[in-house]
Amino acid sequence: MAAPDPGSSEELPWPERSAGILLHPTSLPGGLGSGDLGPDARRFVDLLESAGQSVWQMMPLAPPGPGNSPYAARSVFAGSPLLISAHDLVEDGLLEKEDIERRADLSADRVDFAGSAGMRDELLRLAFQRYGPTGHGAELDAFIEANRGWLPDFALFMAIRRERGGDWATWPPGIARRGEAMLDEERERLEGEVRYHEFGQWCFSRQWTALKRYANDRGVKMFGDLPIFPDYDSADVWSNQRLFKLDGGGRPEVVAGVPPDAFSSSGQRWGNPLYRWDVLEGEGYGWWMERLRRNFSLFDLVRLDHFRGFEAAWEIPAANPTAEHGTWVPGPGTRFFDAVRSNLGDVGIVVEDLGVIGRSVRKLRDSLGYPGMKVLQFAFGDDARNPYLPHNYPENCVVYTGTHDNDTTLGWFRTLDDGQRHSVLRYLARDGTDIVSDLIRLACSSVAAIAVIPMQDVLNLGAEARTNVPGRASGNWGWRFRWEQVETARIDWLRQLAVSYGRARGKEQ
Repeated sequence: MAAPDPGSSEELPWPERSAGILLHPTSLPGGLGSGDLGPDARRFVDLLESAGQSVWQMMPLAPPGPGNSPYAARSVFAGSPLLISAHDLVEDGLLEKEDIERRADLSADRVDFAGSAGMRDELLRLAFQRYGPTGHGAELDAFIEANRGWLPDFALFMAIRRERGGDWATWPPGIARRGEAMLDEERERLEGEVRYHEFGQWCFSRQWTALKRYANDRGVKMFGDLPIFPDYDSADVWSNQRLFKLDGGGRPEVVAGVPPDAFSSSGQRWGNPLYRWDVLEGEGYGWWMERLRRNFSLFDLVRLDHFRGFEAAWEIPAANPTAEHGTWVPGPGTRFFDAVRSNLGDVGIVVEDLGVIGRSVRKLRDSLGYPGMKVLQFAFGDDARNPYLPHNYPENCVVYTGTHDNDTTLGWFRTLDDGQRHSVLRYLARDGTDIVSDLIRLACSSVAAIAVIPMQDVLNLGAEARTNVPGRASGNWGWRFRWEQVETARIDWLRQLAVSYGRARGKEQ
């Protein structure tokens, strides 16, 4: 299929100009230690509608792994049990109100991952004990059958992991390397625990489907995120070892990362195993097609994280503790995206094209016609040719004041030196007394097809509200907002911006 014309507005994920907010559901208010897919999520959709916003962007919804990162998940197909709303399980007749009231209300400003996971697991297991008599058994069976490509392996992986601990390579060889007889024994022995994890995914799916319908009915599109590499200690790698560069013991030979850049002077050693693209290509990229198909069943638009890895990936010998010494190894390039279009059609993909992006990566992006990303915090480090300055934007892009990997805009501005601060203020023709609002306005007024603002910037918060510091092993992903921080005047102002700059998407002017 011929690539679309990247300059044509007809090829954008949706033709009209749009505006949205970036917020992960765990950052929503509410009890039980973290945000979820229940009433506060629906209230946030109402807020988006009131603010003239038609996009809710978020990080991956997968079960978080090391450091509580959704980018290091136990499965790239599964939903996080942390996001299952106990309130909505009550509405479904699977819990009683008293079951929730007996648990502590962990509603602090930061996500309590351990406390929330413990309570939610306890409540979900209680719901699991009760689900049979409510008449949902056949529904669960149908869900398992519809997701048989990934769900049985995920459920078995989680059941084994709960019992044995450690990463999967430490399990008995027959289980680690997936001997058929051993796996059959484990499935039979752990049948109840396997069924529990299947039940949890069914609950997540029902709640997410209801939330997405609620949002879409109000003109809000759901914008998800797809990390290029799965975590090593995941059901995905364990059940598809042939697709990854692993040694005879099942350990990675090389791991993913990026060389030194603006985020880290020693680069970033992510530790994810890398693909055997030749094997994937020989199988018609079947695993990837199922992964994308799953994501487009969840979201209206999907960001491909680390897009440059499809052109070439930074391979670091697994024994190296940092990322300075590695090699760029070619990816599948256009062959992969030809398969995407052949299998899925012209789906709504946005590419994460940040960082050191060479001509070959730009050429791949432009040949595909997918929107790239522009981040205002990257715009003021050099001269007027900087591609992140709005006067250099193409229409076919998504603009952000900052991303989940950046400081908040207020935190960022406060750390600039005098020269950088002067560059910002000169470009804006402002005095800096309301710098966050000035940069939000700049994003919304740009020609970019979509303007997305992190919730922290909507609330004008400082560095204390930062979501993630790349390369930091702990202390990330914990920020939450409170409803009392949301000012009606600020929401009205966002709506005015959306209307003034043609981003209200047909809402009342």
